[in-house]
Amino acid sequence: QVQLVESGGGLVQAGGSLRLSCAASGSLFRFNFMGWYRQAPGKQRDLVASLTSGGSTSYVDSIKGRFTISRDNAKNTMYLQMNSLQAEDTAVYYCKAIVPATPPGIYWGQGTQVTVSS
Repeated sequence: QVQLVESGGGLVQAGGSLRLSCAASGSLFRFNFMGWYRQAPGKQRDLVASLTSGGSTSYVDSIKGRFTISRDNAKNTMYLQMNSLQAEDTAVYYCKAIVPATPPGIYWGQGTQVTVSS
């Protein structure tokens, strides 16, 4: 069973930075996809950044140049470094991981709140 635990959220002023962490219960090498999603009040949950097992990264346009996704295999942890935060970045942030299988194993963390004050 895979468990994902996010941390690092909080309240920050516009222009500030936060680093989110997603700690997995076991090796990250099990996953062929890991990503960060966010969900603002009244809106759907959207993918903002992803990282494949091959090392490819992808970002939604609204965060390009401000957020960086990375992983530390030794710590079984994925990160989202968020700089130049804006009020529009306020949301609950979730990490997701997929284990390739039939059917694929899809796992979510519990979410961490990020609030940016303007």
